[in-house]
Amino acid sequence: MAGLFRYPKRRIKKLIQQGEYKEALEFGKSLEDKYSNDPDFLFIMGGIYYILDDAQNTLYYFDRSLEINANDIETLLLKANVHLYLKELNSVIDCCEKVLEIDPKNRRAEEILDSLKAD
Repeated sequence: MAGLFRYPKRRIKKLIQQGEYKEALEFGKSLEDKYSNDPDFLFIMGGIYYILDDAQNTLYYFDRSLEINANDIETLLLKANVHLYLKELNSVIDCCEKVLEIDPKNRRAEEILDSLKAD
């Protein structure tokens, strides 16, 4: 049990797996100063907000994560989904094009772009 306290990101993930999103956010916010430059931590925090349908906070954390690691495909795809939800189509296209620059055969990015063309 002591290991969870030595590895705070694991504790946050465990809380998320248990559906304890509020507790995960509170714990994460208490660690934010220490992990403010950790793209994985920022992704986890953005992911919690994503689960909770809080688009603005999701984008805030995903943008911070991408400032550190601009080539994170998973973050870019989730960010594209948030922009799609907000109907910010130019931002969706930007995210998907960035993914395809990194991984030209990324099916998910292609599917998102194809769905925009179909609409």
